[in-house]
Amino acid sequence: MFVSLPVAGFARCDGTDLIEALPDADRAALMDRAEATAYPQGLLWQATRDDTAITIFGTYHFEHDHTAQHLTNLKPLIDHADMVYLEVSNDDQKQLQRDLANDPSLMFITKGDTLPDLLGEEDWQRLAEELHARAIPGFMAAKFKPFWAAMMLGVGPCESKSAMKSDNGIDKQIGEYAASVGKPSRSLEDYRKLLTLFDSFPQEEQLDMIRLMFAWPGNADDMSYTLRQRYLAQEIALIWEFSRQISLEFGGPDATADFALFEDQLLIRRNHGWIDVLMQDALGQRVFLAVGAAHLPGEHGVLQLLEDQGFKIARLPFNG
Repeated sequence: MFVSLPVAGFARCDGTDLIEALPDADRAALMDRAEATAYPQGLLWQATRDDTAITIFGTYHFEHDHTAQHLTNLKPLIDHADMVYLEVSNDDQKQLQRDLANDPSLMFITKGDTLPDLLGEEDWQRLAEELHARAIPGFMAAKFKPFWAAMMLGVGPCESKSAMKSDNGIDKQIGEYAASVGKPSRSLEDYRKLLTLFDSFPQEEQLDMIRLMFAWPGNADDMSYTLRQRYLAQEIALIWEFSRQISLEFGGPDATADFALFEDQLLIRRNHGWIDVLMQDALGQRVFLAVGAAHLPGEHGVLQLLEDQGFKIARLPFNG
């Protein structure tokens, strides 16, 4: 989910594959860890149990060179579905924009110290420069909640500016197509809960997320390129394990606990909540489900959680 200002078409963002650039032994160890994960590869899956069939597609939230072809490949599956689920439906995305206009506190600091005060001069100036490179002006950057500022840093400048110009990722396009064939998308979760996901976290821990981004010496555009290329290669667990490796290497003495907490809030709890929604509302239906690809693999991934509910899981061919 990206709050955007649609202007023009997306830009092609190139870079270096940071995983390919690793020393051979380090890359092999990383890939071994990824392969040990439940359902490590694949974008398109089907889960079946009795008269319930759930087709699951792992999305990349930003537009890329293969987005249009991906949608073409998915249209017959959407046509065949009784229900279409997104993390946040298109209608709720529009409502989110209206709610943000009326209540900026969902994403921004509206009372008390802002980021220049909280970070200190040196870190604030670096953050301001980094967000300026992503076409986010200083007056807006200053008031981001720390978690959201860190999330913005996690997207390379090229991809961030492209997303601001063209809010046309596959999630939105799936929702638009589903509505055009009479199947408006439904939300798996309340966007208000998502926007305030880290509000209960101590502020200093949120600020440390920003500082982690500063500690990593790599190029953010290269990171975005790496994640996108590995996504297109359908190496989904590898993406998450690479993110974990960087966090543990540069995140300081509390990095392991911090990453576990981040993973729990951003992935695990949400995955369990989504399965609860499906078990309550979608049984006996043909469902098309599109969620961020990082939610698919792992012990607490969507696929394993469905298997735990008695579903048979099968990977479907998908050539983008």
